[in-house]
Amino acid sequence: MQEKPLQEFWKVSFETVPAMFAQAVHNAAEKPFCKSGSGTLSYGEAALAVNGFAEWLGTNIKGRPVALVLPNSTAFLIAYYGVLFAGGMPALVNYAHPDATIAKLVEDLDVAMILSDRDIDGLTTRYFNDETVHRLASSGVAGGLEPQTSASDIGAILFSGGTTGLPKRVPHSNLVLTRKIERMEWGWPTHENEVWLPVAPFTHIYGFLMGVLNPVLRCGSIVIPPKFQPDLILDMLADEAITIFGGGPPAIYQGIMASEKFKDAVFPNLRVCPGGGAPFPVDVHQRWQAATGLPITEGYGMTEIAPISVNTVSDGIRAGAAGKAVPDTIIEIVDVHAGYKVLGVGDVGEIRVKGPHVMTGYEGNEKETAETLRNGFVYTGDIGSIDADGFLTISDRKKDVLFVKGFNVFPREIEETLLSHPVVSGACVVGREDERAGELPVAFVTLNGQIQNVSEIMEHCRLHLANYQQPADIVVLESLPLTPAGKVDRQTLRSRV
Repeated sequence: MQEKPLQEFWKVSFETVPAMFAQAVHNAAEKPFCKSGSGTLSYGEAALAVNGFAEWLGTNIKGRPVALVLPNSTAFLIAYYGVLFAGGMPALVNYAHPDATIAKLVEDLDVAMILSDRDIDGLTTRYFNDETVHRLASSGVAGGLEPQTSASDIGAILFSGGTTGLPKRVPHSNLVLTRKIERMEWGWPTHENEVWLPVAPFTHIYGFLMGVLNPVLRCGSIVIPPKFQPDLILDMLADEAITIFGGGPPAIYQGIMASEKFKDAVFPNLRVCPGGGAPFPVDVHQRWQAATGLPITEGYGMTEIAPISVNTVSDGIRAGAAGKAVPDTIIEIVDVHAGYKVLGVGDVGEIRVKGPHVMTGYEGNEKETAETLRNGFVYTGDIGSIDADGFLTISDRKKDVLFVKGFNVFPREIEETLLSHPVVSGACVVGREDERAGELPVAFVTLNGQIQNVSEIMEHCRLHLANYQQPADIVVLESLPLTPAGKVDRQTLRSRV
C-alpha cells in the first residue's frame, strides 16, 4: 500500500506529551478537563493537581519507571501526567490483571514506585485515588508547568496485548507518542469543545490514545464512566452531550445494541464513533448506522504501532474493512510462511507495516523483537488483504486460522455468517482438535431472540458456507467472555472445547 505524507495541517507543534498538556492548560484553563463520579476538574485545576503530584513524587523517580495500577479514573490521568512532569516513565499496568501477573510485570522494571488505589499482594504500593487528586487540586499553588522530559525520553511503557504468555513491555518515546496523536487526529478529526466518552482501559493502546492523549490535543473534556454497563453508557451518551464515543472493540457496540434501552435512545450531540481493537463484523456496522445514522469509523492498530489504518470521511469508509494506511505508513501483505514475498491486490497473507510511530522493540526481549521487527517492518501476526482501492481487510489472527481437512478456514468468515442470522447477536469461532479433519470449527453464540433449536442456525450455515467451514457444534451462551481489553476471550472459549 503506497504511503502518503502527513499534511502540514495535521502536524503538531510539540515533541513531548507534557508540552501538549501545558499548551492545553494555557489555552483552556477554565474548560472541563475530566469528569467522573468523584467530580469535575477544569484544566486549570488539573494543572494544580499535576504540579502538586509531581512535587510529591520528588526527584528520585527521574528517569525511572513508575507503575500505574489504576482503573480508568481522574487519578489515572493526573498520575500519568504528573509522572511525566516529574521526569519519570509511566508504566501502564492493566488494573484487571490478578496480583500475581502484576507482580511479574513489574518485577524486571526496577520501578521507583507503584501507584494504586488497592493493595497488591507481594508489592509495596503508594496509595493514590480520586480523593487524593481533588485534595491536590484544591490546595495546590498556581505556577508554570515545567516538563522534566525530552522528545527522546520515554513517554509511556505499555504492555502488548494477547491472551497467552506474559505481556511484553513496549516503551514509546514522547516523540513517537506525538506522531501517534497526529495520525489519530488525521483519522478521526476533532474540533474545539469535544466531549469524549472513553470505554476501553486507559492501559490499552486504544483506550490510552482515545481517553488519555488525543482528547487533550484540542482541549477536549473526558467523561469517565465508572464501568462498562450498556444501560449506563446509553444514558451518558445522551445526558453528557457526548460528541466522540471511544467505543473500542465490536463487543462494546454489540453490548450497547443488545440493551433494551437502545431502540429508544437518541444522541443529539454524537458525531464520531470510532472502533478498533478487533475486526468489526459487517452486521455490527449496518445495525449501528441504521439505528443512529452514524457510521462506525473502524481503524486498526496495535501496541507496537498505532494507528495503522483508518476509515475516514475524507478517504472513504468501507464497512468490514479497517480503512486505508495512515500518513507516512506502509502496509504490505506477505506470504504467511517466510514473510518476504509481497503479494498482490486481493491476495490474503500476513500484514506487515512500518511508519514513523513504530516501537523500537520489546524491552528486555531480544528474541521476540527479532521475530516481530524485521527489515524495519512490524510483522503483525494478522491475516488480511488489500483491495484495488487501498482498503485493508483483516481476516483473522494468524494463530486463529483453522486447518480443516486440508483447507485454511478463517473464523471471521463463519462469524460473519452466524451474525447474519436474525437472532444471533454475538459469535466467536474456535478450533477443536479432530483425528480425521485436523481441526473442526466450534461456534459460540449469543442470541437476541428465540429459536426452537440451534439446528435453525446450523441450516443457515449450510446455506451460506462451504462444507469444510461448517461449525461442528454451536454453543449458546448468555454472554461471550471478554479479555480486560474488551475483546472476545478466545483462549477461554478454546478451553471449553
